[in-house]
Amino acid sequence: MRLIARLLSRGTQPASQPTTERDAPATRGYAVCGAPRSGSNYFCEVLSSTGVLGHPREYFNGAVRRQRDDPTYPDDPQAQIGRILTMGATPNGVYALKLFPGLFDTVAPHLKLTEALPNLTFVRLRRDDVLGQAISWVRSIQSRQFRSTEAAQGEIRYDAETIRLYVGQVCQRNARWDMFFARTGIAPLTITYEDLASDPQQAVGRVADALGISPRPRIASERVHLRVQRDNESRAWRERFIAECGDRNYIDSADLLARTL
Repeated sequence: MRLIARLLSRGTQPASQPTTERDAPATRGYAVCGAPRSGSNYFCEVLSSTGVLGHPREYFNGAVRRQRDDPTYPDDPQAQIGRILTMGATPNGVYALKLFPGLFDTVAPHLKLTEALPNLTFVRLRRDDVLGQAISWVRSIQSRQFRSTEAAQGEIRYDAETIRLYVGQVCQRNARWDMFFARTGIAPLTITYEDLASDPQQAVGRVADALGISPRPRIASERVHLRVQRDNESRAWRERFIAECGDRNYIDSADLLARTL
């Protein structure tokens, strides 16, 4: 399981892009709240490409930031806040970050996120196709190919029990965000993977609207390199899984939600 955690940590990051950082801290921004394989890498890349919607990345993941962006990147959450407000910001004073429940867990004992980040807006990204998300997650772990721009480093192998396990992992991450927003009374801007895939410009425009940025910025397509990794093998796995595990005469145990991988 430790190996899986390391692979996931390495693989959930958008590719680095040349950025123009602010010297003065940004004054408003947003967090993209999601789960692995929800389209967050692509979403963050198109948002960053506009040049006015910050540069959302996993700034609370120090090891990956040191690998991809800055060899001196700190592990201290307070110092990471400083990087979000500068490294994660565009010249118009908008910062952005990507946040998964596990990263929130990491920083919560050390700081109050909504006080440390000024005028924070929550953007919820979720995928309606939970089975497709789970299959994508399993394949990325097996192949160690987390983005379309990377080469596969391992063989993929259909395993119904592993897919079922990761259906539970997707549902668990989604449930944690559901609980957070219900408990706090926050109404996040919600965008689905499916809407993002069909009209990325509209999804970007909705984020701009939520932040009061007008006119709506355009995606700079030359800065967007990620593509959908789903293929015929993904579809074959789906059909086989439903054929083997699609018994409609019982409901799944909540035990699958209790484990965190």
